[in-house]
Amino acid sequence: MKVRVVKRRTKSLYTRSRIPGVDWTVNQYVGCAFACEYCYAKFLTRWKDYGRWGSWVEVKTNAPELARKRVKGSVVMSTVSDPYQPMEAELKLTRRVLRYMDKRNELSILTKSPLVTRDIDLFKLFDRIEVGLTINGFTGREKRLFEPLTPVHEARVNALKTLKEAGLRTYVFVSPIIPEITDVSAVVEDTRDFADYYFFEVLNLKAAGKEFQGLLREEYPESYTVLTDDEKFGEFLWELKKEIKSLGVKAEGIETHRRGWEFVEL
Repeated sequence: MKVRVVKRRTKSLYTRSRIPGVDWTVNQYVGCAFACEYCYAKFLTRWKDYGRWGSWVEVKTNAPELARKRVKGSVVMSTVSDPYQPMEAELKLTRRVLRYMDKRNELSILTKSPLVTRDIDLFKLFDRIEVGLTINGFTGREKRLFEPLTPVHEARVNALKTLKEAGLRTYVFVSPIIPEITDVSAVVEDTRDFADYYFFEVLNLKAAGKEFQGLLREEYPESYTVLTDDEKFGEFLWELKKEIKSLGVKAEGIETHRRGWEFVEL
């Protein structure tokens, strides 16, 4: 699928965060060519009239110069895009932003792409940095239906390993966790040697949008039922919590949105 590139200048790069424990977010791209069917950032199409989610990416051309601004606190990159989506290989916008950011900031990066390993040299210049890979273990039919354009599982695991071997602090964002589909134990077993900690997120069915809800209801009715039935969801969450605790890894907890935003401590 050809992706439309929308170039624009912006007034600021650092945005105050609504994420608990995070002060600032940075999005040098808006939109994502990985075009995951469940992506929560699809809500942006209400204001960005460029077409279907995944068919366009907004590029903030002056992001590197804006990255020079000094802000205090923690920074997350990125929340409405992937900083290492395919066009980054050519544009190197994320790399230029990293080059000019204040290295005293505490920085957390999250991506699905092995391209992230390209910038290890810059990561090492930061006083405090962590780099995470979103890994959900989707293969075969699930990958084709949910995120056909993303890097494969093995590539993400290998990228995590490379980052860890370079001496960086790493984490795995296990998301989305979909009942009957996501094998949490398998993801942990594949990555436990390369991750400092884990964060687990159950699919936010509402934020995934009506199109994905229909897809899940049709193709995986049992999964859909668990996510929409209070009693079944409660049982699933209880079992998931037990499973994660039994794995013996450091975990921040489980994020879930079934009954409003909820953070489940382990």
